[in-house]
Amino acid sequence: MTETARIIESHGKSFIVELAEGKRYIATTRKKKTDYAVGDQVEVGVLNEKQAVIERVLPRNSLLYRSDEWREKLIAANVTQIVIVLAAVPSFYEELLSRCLVAAEDAGIGALILLNKTDLLETASARQVLAPYCALGYPMVELSAKQDVSPLWVHLENQTSVFVGQSGMGKSTLVNALLPEVNARTNEISLALDSGKHTTTHATLYRLPNGGELIDSPGLQEFGMRHLAADQLTPLFPEFRPYIGQCRFHNCRHDREPNCALIAALERGEILPQRLSLLRKLRVECGN
Repeated sequence: MTETARIIESHGKSFIVELAEGKRYIATTRKKKTDYAVGDQVEVGVLNEKQAVIERVLPRNSLLYRSDEWREKLIAANVTQIVIVLAAVPSFYEELLSRCLVAAEDAGIGALILLNKTDLLETASARQVLAPYCALGYPMVELSAKQDVSPLWVHLENQTSVFVGQSGMGKSTLVNALLPEVNARTNEISLALDSGKHTTTHATLYRLPNGGELIDSPGLQEFGMRHLAADQLTPLFPEFRPYIGQCRFHNCRHDREPNCALIAALERGEILPQRLSLLRKLRVECGN
């Protein structure tokens, strides 16, 4: 007999699942490959008071993941929004931001840019870098997690959000500020599974007091997308969509082809050069 549970923490090959009534178990899988993510609804078989085994995953509404030439890394499932946490110090990778936005478009989920540490003088230059992305229609919230996180609450209500970003951007500080009562107590199961580390080395789902859920994920330095097909890429850039079908060649790579609509748009200053460069780079990564 199986029961339905939610994966609320991921520790590599082990997970913490929660039943509807709130009972939690340490769960493992029957297969070596673990194709599960925090946020997944799964069917589990309870083994004893503390342990369970995951039998299968239930259909997902969304799945956010990244991939390189060696493996796929699941980030979160059944989320409605990705919150990309950035800060001026340490400096962030603009390409990583753009890749996260492309991944959000592919997953069919919303994207929110969060500029943290606004008390720093360097924030002004970071704001300039981000202005073109706001012009594309992506919303941005500015705050300092150590001072006031209230501007973020309205964006989190009734959403299942996942925090992503490089290490050092202040994701854990944000979670501590948003949910101080959660972080004030030590989760003994998590601590045992994570070898006593207090840094975010695993993904965790938190329920928000005003409705909604928040998944905190480990810091990332890269976001591969080798799982995408090259001909799927262009529509994932919203500003490129008006030019689809206008190139001379139907299989245009938007590189050096004559009468390319995107190259013409670039020359007219209608699209960002770094966004077209990323499209070209992704086409190479994805095999075209």
